[in-house]
Amino acid sequence: MAALVLLNAFRTRDFSFSYVADHSSRKLPFPYSFTAFWGGQEGSLLLWLLVLTGLGSAAVLLNRGLIRQLLPWTVPVLGGVAAFFALVLTFVASPFTRQIAPADGSGLTPSLQNPYMMIHPPLLYLGYVGMTIPFAFAAGALLSGRADERWIVATRRWTLLAWTALGIGILLGAKWAYEEVGWGGYYGWDPVENAALMPWLASTAFLHSVMVQEKKNMLRVWNAVLVSLAFCLSLFGTFLTRSGVLSSIHSFAQSSIGPWFLGFIVVAAAFSTALIFWRLPLLRSRTRLESLASREAAFLYNNLLLVAFALTVLWGVAFPLLSEAVRGERITVGPPYFDFFLRVFGLPLLLLMGIGPLVAWRRSSLRALGLSLVWPGVIAVVAGAALLALGAGSSIPGLVAYTFSVFVLAAIVLEFARGTRARKALGERTWLGAFSSLVGRNRRRYGGYVVHAAIVLLAIGVAGGAYGATRVQHLKPGESMTIRGYRLHYLDTVRREGPNDVEERARLSVSHGGTRVGTIMAGKNEYPAEGQVSNEVAIHTDWLRAQDLFVIGDQFNKDGSVVLKVLVNPLVPLVWLSGLVFLFGSLIAMWPDAREQRRLARRGEPVPATT
Repeated sequence: MAALVLLNAFRTRDFSFSYVADHSSRKLPFPYSFTAFWGGQEGSLLLWLLVLTGLGSAAVLLNRGLIRQLLPWTVPVLGGVAAFFALVLTFVASPFTRQIAPADGSGLTPSLQNPYMMIHPPLLYLGYVGMTIPFAFAAGALLSGRADERWIVATRRWTLLAWTALGIGILLGAKWAYEEVGWGGYYGWDPVENAALMPWLASTAFLHSVMVQEKKNMLRVWNAVLVSLAFCLSLFGTFLTRSGVLSSIHSFAQSSIGPWFLGFIVVAAAFSTALIFWRLPLLRSRTRLESLASREAAFLYNNLLLVAFALTVLWGVAFPLLSEAVRGERITVGPPYFDFFLRVFGLPLLLLMGIGPLVAWRRSSLRALGLSLVWPGVIAVVAGAALLALGAGSSIPGLVAYTFSVFVLAAIVLEFARGTRARKALGERTWLGAFSSLVGRNRRRYGGYVVHAAIVLLAIGVAGGAYGATRVQHLKPGESMTIRGYRLHYLDTVRREGPNDVEERARLSVSHGGTRVGTIMAGKNEYPAEGQVSNEVAIHTDWLRAQDLFVIGDQFNKDGSVVLKVLVNPLVPLVWLSGLVFLFGSLIAMWPDAREQRRLARRGEPVPATT
């Protein structure tokens, strides 16, 4: 009801609400008058609470069969988190503060007036809030003294939903930054970008680790730690975004809720830690790791790398804040720090994605492991040698990333081929039927392989950044510039008035290799109500060459000349394609299959409570 009231206030431009006056205006285009709902701090917190109560109610309703075992302990945890946000919204940062209505509002931050901002923040909040569901069920299981896998079974799809929403939200945010911020990149290790990445990394580790608990009854303590870490990092991400403690292109709100959030994070972390220590005797498993060359060990290595990377990013984000609080001096931790650790942890993780599926459970002999790695290894070495011959050796990390990516893709294809051949041998009439049956009988496993393929596409796209080109040139009407086979001919400058802005564009005719590509326009928008100017870049995507021509109108002069910054970004289209593949794989993994339903039915039988 509160959300509907606020939405209606934006619809009617009711500037007697201070929040509406601060984030909209009469000239603001209609769709953005609704996205202004989460354009500031108070509305974002209301969205947080709205999503939490919606997801929490749905999770409780769909798991009502656990009314005697988990829900009496789970619901109070969900209620406690919701009560905190309701408290903050009521007494600290209310979106319903009234005032004498001004003639017009201040308008919406120009960078938020972008179609991606209509879906990017809600997806991130769905991811942040979604992590509350597995945390609440895990806490409920520990409070009730039940250390079995029932809470994992009950929340697997909720965790997948939150994890998928966070992943897609991060990519949409990167796409927004690529098109709207106008600096030529898509991920600059901004603190708020990292705020979403950290819980995604922790939940990725959790999703892998729970498979070991389900199959081998191992890592129960570790899983409790991971789900608590993912939840606390989600709270920390909200704290970074909305507390005003840092300067960021993503931070549009400044207020005094920081201490409230920091206190709640401390309470949540202390509660989780105390609960885990209290139930340690119950969580400890008698099952031990039998071999370092096993799938369980591969999952453990994967977990350690993911958590190490998440904590490294956390340190990079928190260190400037700690330095300012202790020494009164803010020290900037820039992209080189994060890029270094991305290589240190990312490349081994990429390799493990290919090795893990080929290793047997419990124990794998080195000979058997070596034989399973032969074909992917040979293909990867051949691909690496070919890339080196083509000149990819100018970036060693990029060459290694490409070689490992080929290895992972080859391993994934090999797994699909082996499984399909086995299904065909069991009596399937056609190869297509065998393939469909393979995926249909184990959607979780093969959906995971599709997600791995998406991560490989992402890695290839990110590595392509090492092979880009940049050129800055001053042009008068009729002059041209060239870069990487592209020829840009400057025609003229066009000015026009939009609904709430003044647009200025440099019109350019583009050709490649003598073939005309088309006309593109790059420039700036001036927003009088907001008193701001935004870059409006021109992007031409060449899917055949898998690269972008990226044009920034840096400066417009009175004599009609312009200063253009032009980039050629190789393989960036694969970054966006990886998002579609990621979503497809996640949907496959979330879709239930017959075998899993039978397993859930067996686990749904009453189990005596353990005190």
